[in-house]
Amino acid sequence: MEHFDLPELQEMARQIRRDLMKMLMISKSGHSGGPLGLSDIFASLYFSILKIDPKNPTWPERDYFFLSAGHLCPVWYATLARRGFIPLKELSTLRKINGRLQGHPAPAYTHGVPGVEIASGALGQGLSIAVGCAIGLRLDKKPNRVYVLTGDGELDEGQIWEAMMTAGHHKVDNLIAIVDRNNCQIDNRTDKVMELEPLAEKWKSFNWHVLECNGNDIEQFLHTIKQAQELSGKPKVIIAHTFMGKGVSFMEDDYKWHGVPPNEEQGKQALSELAPTKYGDFIEFEWEKQPVEVGAK
Repeated sequence: MEHFDLPELQEMARQIRRDLMKMLMISKSGHSGGPLGLSDIFASLYFSILKIDPKNPTWPERDYFFLSAGHLCPVWYATLARRGFIPLKELSTLRKINGRLQGHPAPAYTHGVPGVEIASGALGQGLSIAVGCAIGLRLDKKPNRVYVLTGDGELDEGQIWEAMMTAGHHKVDNLIAIVDRNNCQIDNRTDKVMELEPLAEKWKSFNWHVLECNGNDIEQFLHTIKQAQELSGKPKVIIAHTFMGKGVSFMEDDYKWHGVPPNEEQGKQALSELAPTKYGDFIEFEWEKQPVEVGAK
């Protein structure tokens, strides 16, 4: 189990953002905004929080993680590669025919990705699956924790609320849900499409412990996760306030980057804003290999 310190987590989150930009530039397809906004959370989960073993993805004592909003999977693929579940070079195959890294994730037993428990992306279903998993573990008297991440736009789905009600009724306290509260969804701001507030009060009314934090502040997120782990008697939800497109100036807090990849010029700008890290890129583009002339304008 790896436990990075705060500076290492912050640098890994930046590296994951760099990986994302390169993956999307190669595929010329996929989601930019949400994955960039979640890089801090995924770095925290996989390098500090989750009890997992990359060499044994189905380890019986593992924590279970479900990505309900499956279209956000580029950030998951980059994180899984950095954590050792898949080869780094495989990130260049995002959305390629016959590749494992498709636009929605699939598990290894369906020729998908190690570390992925279920196929997901049919919005609204992930929380129900996580609740069922948590109840099953409790019936088997197993100590494993279950984590699930949903989008805030995904909360428009009625099945989410059925799952919330079920978890609250059964007091499923081995479950921690994380809501990516970036206030953006595919075609507008969430308050324009379907008002969610008062969101915290709604979760509380379904008999959940509710915590809130800045999901782009790793130190604050880690503290909030620890609080959630220590609570009992009810399922726990963390409303993590993030910015879509975090780390790239022209994408930040803009819903129009929900499902759009950067073109080459946009990608170059994004990578120039995301400084290189000690971890190194999985690929170097030809234009990155060109020496810069001293004094050139």
